[in-house]
Amino acid sequence: MRGIVLLLVSAFGLLAVPDDATGLGWALFTLVAVGAVVDVATALTGRAAPLALVLAVARVVAVVGCQDQLGGGEPNQWALNVLTATAITVQWEWPARLAVPVAAGLLAVEVAVVDGGAGTIVVRLLVEGALARLAFTVLRRSSRRVDRLRARRTALARAEAVALARHRREREYLALLHDTASSTFLLVAVHGRDTDPEQIAGYARRDLAVLTGTAGGHTTQDSPVSLAGAVRAVAARGPLTVNVVAHNESTVPASVALAMVRAVREALANVERHAGVDAATVRVETGDGRAVVLVGDAGAGFSPDAVPTSRRGLRGSVVERLAAVGGQATVVSSPGAGTTVRLVWPRG
Repeated sequence: MRGIVLLLVSAFGLLAVPDDATGLGWALFTLVAVGAVVDVATALTGRAAPLALVLAVARVVAVVGCQDQLGGGEPNQWALNVLTATAITVQWEWPARLAVPVAAGLLAVEVAVVDGGAGTIVVRLLVEGALARLAFTVLRRSSRRVDRLRARRTALARAEAVALARHRREREYLALLHDTASSTFLLVAVHGRDTDPEQIAGYARRDLAVLTGTAGGHTTQDSPVSLAGAVRAVAARGPLTVNVVAHNESTVPASVALAMVRAVREALANVERHAGVDAATVRVETGDGRAVVLVGDAGAGFSPDAVPTSRRGLRGSVVERLAAVGGQATVVSSPGAGTTVRLVWPRG
């Protein structure tokens, strides 16, 4: 700011220089221009440079010291503007213990050179310097307060994001437990001795593989993957005969594919354990940034409204799982008419 302002002031001051002092005027303008370049370079580095301070003082001393040649002994506006602009901006750039003595020294040079009007100059410079220091102090305190508020808001946003991520992981963990161990335990509790031990052992092995991460399906990156391929892999690992029909096999984000695949796995597990049939159909449609998966069976069916809220099967492992990635799951079923689970991403 100082470099640009003094360069403009000096350009207008050069126009008012008497004809016999044109050479001196151009010499002073050149000094101001060199100082302006140093000021701009200092501003770009973001640090106060001693060279900029030295040139700032030199400009004031040179222009003020040449007032007799520039203005015939009267206080020259070029010199006065250079003096006040420098005294003000030095306070913004340097601490008070350095800026105040520099400003006082520049004022002493001005008072020593001019023939009259020194009192007015002193009052003007004192008022402008005090206002500049006050404005700078208020601005700096306000900026620090804003910085503290911004840092606090950032910390709160980070804590909220961590809490949300932790909540999603906990919810996914609960859903995963329901999909695996708790479902197997429930099957044993309901059917008791009628349950085939080999079948239960198979369920337990698959549950262990999923919970320990050895069954695949985990990813750390949200890279695009083939939803149809992932669904086929899940359908092929179960005991059901699953007819997978895919249309326009486009990719979806890995997190979305993971949620949909796990929801499909839970829906097929429900068919296996509750529908009373050994076959199901899965339709996958992707494209244009959208994915729809339909899991249907012709089994016993049930009444979704009659399911107790304490049961987390479809609600936790399918509906909430899809909602966590911005999707939506709906279940259509009635006793004796089979069940259809519809998974849509994104919602709507």
